[in-house]
Amino acid sequence: MTNSAPVSTRRDLADAPLLVAARGGQPRHTPVWFMRQAGRSLPEYRRAREGTPMLQACLTPDLVSEITLQPVRRHGVDAAILFSDIVLPLYAAGVGLDIVAGTGPVVSNPIEGPADVSALPSLDAGQVEPVAEAVRLLVSELGSTPLIGFAGAPFTLASYLVEGGPSRNHERTKALMHSDPKTWHALLEKLADTTLEFLRVQVGAGVDAIQLFDSWAGALSLRDYREFVLPHSRRIFEGVAELSDIPKIHFGVGTGELLGAMRTAGPDVVGVDWRVPLDTAVARLGAAEPESAKPVVQGNLDPAVLFAGWDAVEREVHRILAEGREAGGHIFNLGHGVLPTTDPEILTRVVELVHTTTAQR
Repeated sequence: MTNSAPVSTRRDLADAPLLVAARGGQPRHTPVWFMRQAGRSLPEYRRAREGTPMLQACLTPDLVSEITLQPVRRHGVDAAILFSDIVLPLYAAGVGLDIVAGTGPVVSNPIEGPADVSALPSLDAGQVEPVAEAVRLLVSELGSTPLIGFAGAPFTLASYLVEGGPSRNHERTKALMHSDPKTWHALLEKLADTTLEFLRVQVGAGVDAIQLFDSWAGALSLRDYREFVLPHSRRIFEGVAELSDIPKIHFGVGTGELLGAMRTAGPDVVGVDWRVPLDTAVARLGAAEPESAKPVVQGNLDPAVLFAGWDAVEREVHRILAEGREAGGHIFNLGHGVLPTTDPEILTRVVELVHTTTAQR
């Protein structure tokens, strides 16, 4: 694995609301984008991807570019997020896995011990060159809209590899963590290398921010998170910071008790799911690093509220915007991804509402 990547000439996006907010500045309006904004909620996505398996789609540059652009055209969001999947770098490196409809990632040979960790293949930049090409295509098409790159954090990737697929209780993962810490840390070190290489490729190709998803970290106690996960996530953020000063976002589901520790991993923005009010999250994040600037948060409308009718949606958006004013900066988002049967028109109206409500006149 190399230690650096050539960084492309970047667009001048100094005034882009997402990047201003992420750095704790005063944007012309509160920026808004949605996790899973490119996906099954859009009929144009379903048409574009028809007949193409998910992981193959993620390695087809023209298709990645088109799918990534779709929500920007439709909703007027303040950022595009690269169409990809958190298990893509594992697949590209040669791990036997597939994404099964209705289930999620399924691993052919789950990791059980040290020999399996030793045999885990490393990622080479050339294996994800199609991703770099997609980023270059998008940078040329997006104009003044920033592009967010992303990757899965080591714990979440490890959970898939150890469990063999999605898990409700993560029992095999926690058993390995506690029964064989040496093997556990060796696994997360290899996965941190893979994640960092994947992000290095995206940064080198020109993404304007990155988000590290630790989707399932909320299954852990704070004590276990600090001991078994935090050092590896911190190494990734430090590695990205050595490459570029682009903003770094960190997000997990059910991580209300972990927010302060997640901030110490090194992100510029911490994503908050719908379970914790943003003003409460700000207090927890601030207590973790009391000498630092006020924290910047992202979130956190419950995706299910989008099904409750416009009056309820509007009420919740105003509440979240008010709570977000307690932060050093606020990026409006959902508290998790867009659900597949969400009405796209509601998302468009949320973007318009956030922009008009917060516009600096």
